[in-house]
Amino acid sequence: MRLWLIAAAAMIFLTLVIGGATRLTQSGLSIVEWQPISGVLPPMSENAWQAEFEKYKVIPQYRELNRGMTLSAFKTIYWWEWTHRLVARSTGAVFLLPLLFFLARGWVPSRLRGRLWTIFGGGALLGLVGWWMVSSGLSGARVSVSQYRLAFHLTLACAIYAAIVWTAQQLTPRARSDAPKRLRVVAIGIAALLLLQIYLGALVAGTHAGLAFNTWPLIDGAFVPEASRLWVIAPAWRNLFDNTLTVQFDHRMLAYAIWVLVGLHAIDARQARSGAAGAVVLVVAVTAQAALGVATLMYQAPILLSLTHQVMAIVLFTIAIVHAERLSHRGEYRSVGP
Repeated sequence: MRLWLIAAAAMIFLTLVIGGATRLTQSGLSIVEWQPISGVLPPMSENAWQAEFEKYKVIPQYRELNRGMTLSAFKTIYWWEWTHRLVARSTGAVFLLPLLFFLARGWVPSRLRGRLWTIFGGGALLGLVGWWMVSSGLSGARVSVSQYRLAFHLTLACAIYAAIVWTAQQLTPRARSDAPKRLRVVAIGIAALLLLQIYLGALVAGTHAGLAFNTWPLIDGAFVPEASRLWVIAPAWRNLFDNTLTVQFDHRMLAYAIWVLVGLHAIDARQARSGAAGAVVLVVAVTAQAALGVATLMYQAPILLSLTHQVMAIVLFTIAIVHAERLSHRGEYRSVGP
């Protein structure tokens, strides 16, 4: 069961990476219909390809950004989105079919069944949210998806990924952790803050905030911009989602806070002689991710750097989840198996 969950987590990781590349290549709106069953097969003839291309030509993205695009260029963006959807569907099968097998064999502890079905339900919801996200860019004046929906979609995917990784870790046979409660709480808090940072990063991507204010450590000429610039949109709460300056500033400030918290946590773990190695790895990973973020910003978000930054975010999140679970491990599922 542990290997099955690791495989499912790896599939979600791959889906997130392909999804990031799909967004960066502006491929996510190339398939304008949601067909969970028939959509598994790509166009099989030139006539079918031309029919898909004609559907794409109707949406604002084609008219505003890609007018005059060739069929060959359309096929490139289509394959990115099709692959993303195919891997996502396959991930559902990789999770569900073994789950049914393990349940039939009676290998799943009763305390774990509800969690596993909740994870599967979350994955099904993720598919619906994915289409809800795509549909936001198919009409009106938008040439990309809503940043609100993009951020929710990515965060939900990462939350499901975290639940699977955490559960797989719990199935690892080892002694209960004797880490002090404060270490456990802070480690879980760091993982939660990283999930929030992923959400803010999606807002940066969705508003294209990474293409503006490309200086560091100053932003808009100051370390903390003027309040009149941060809160220019009414009502005020919309600045958190629509104001590119505020969105990028929030992402930067949370990054600084996480870096400081992770450093203090590593010092505490070393002094408590509990989880110090994991805490140090976390410090190194956070520092590397911060450096990648600065480079991505200063070079105005080129595709390769942007994708590396997103992949590193998932790697960092994984490290934080594993570290938090190890400090919190209670060994309650050690006897799982035939």
